[in-house]
Amino acid sequence: MVAISVIIPVFKAQAHLSLLITDLVRFFNTSNLTVEIILVDDNPDSNNTPFLQNLQLQFPNHLKFITLTKNYGQHNAIIAGFSKAQGQLFITMDDDGQHRPEDIAQLLNYQKEFNKDVVYGKYHQRKHSFLRNFASSIIKLIGRIGIPDLHPDYSSFRVIKRAIALEMLQMNNSFTFLDGYISWITTNVGSVTVQHQERQEGTSNYTIGRLISHSITILFTFSSLPIRLVTYSSVLICFGSLGYAFYIFLRKVLLNDFQIGFPSMAIMWSFGLGLTLFTLSIIGEYLFRVHLKTTRKPNFIIKKEEA
Repeated sequence: MVAISVIIPVFKAQAHLSLLITDLVRFFNTSNLTVEIILVDDNPDSNNTPFLQNLQLQFPNHLKFITLTKNYGQHNAIIAGFSKAQGQLFITMDDDGQHRPEDIAQLLNYQKEFNKDVVYGKYHQRKHSFLRNFASSIIKLIGRIGIPDLHPDYSSFRVIKRAIALEMLQMNNSFTFLDGYISWITTNVGSVTVQHQERQEGTSNYTIGRLISHSITILFTFSSLPIRLVTYSSVLICFGSLGYAFYIFLRKVLLNDFQIGFPSMAIMWSFGLGLTLFTLSIIGEYLFRVHLKTTRKPNFIIKKEEA
């Protein structure tokens, strides 16, 4: 039986990936844990296949890889790896060498001690550029505000129980956010501090544009915050508009100091605006519920059943 499955999405198969696999195999050989390493080629157009085939020949007892038909993105690639993994615990890592294999021991020990469904590697200090770190901080802030159940220390370095990971295969969603799925499934989540190494070569595949796109995915797919803001704002504007219409009506009756036609136009405009916004907020609430249905957010997941 395989104890650990390590899933690594691969975008550019560069030299540091070979070093990462070597270090992973060395770590698990000394830990007496059976392991399989699954590389998911998420960029078939870059001709990664010969490089990955060569790696598989070097580590035939530990390594296998799958190739996707096109670039589906990091999170979808990881879920594709879940579908082929045999381990009881899944570990996700980046392919850029910034996660240290020896830190896996901390994640596994914490998971075992506290029986956590998910354990994140929390970075003591991110070794990205200032702009990348700033953008990541903004995204995390958006996540904390928009998704209260999202763990504040979420990262791409994770240990996940098999049962939790397999639940994500049921969520066929075009806009995938792995940690959002986790927040839907369980709150039994922890984190331990790990080191984040300097990138050994190349540049990150997450450009500022991709990070912005990722934050939009988080906010509009996994959070009710945008539609709630629209709803609350619409209600406030609706009552404000109705109050203004009532004020115009009273002033017309009591003081009659408006030009002819203005009271009628003001009341119609205020009442119409308030009613329109209120109606749109109701439609928005219905659309959000349709959205939850289409994203296949689970209504419940049974953790244990005893006869």
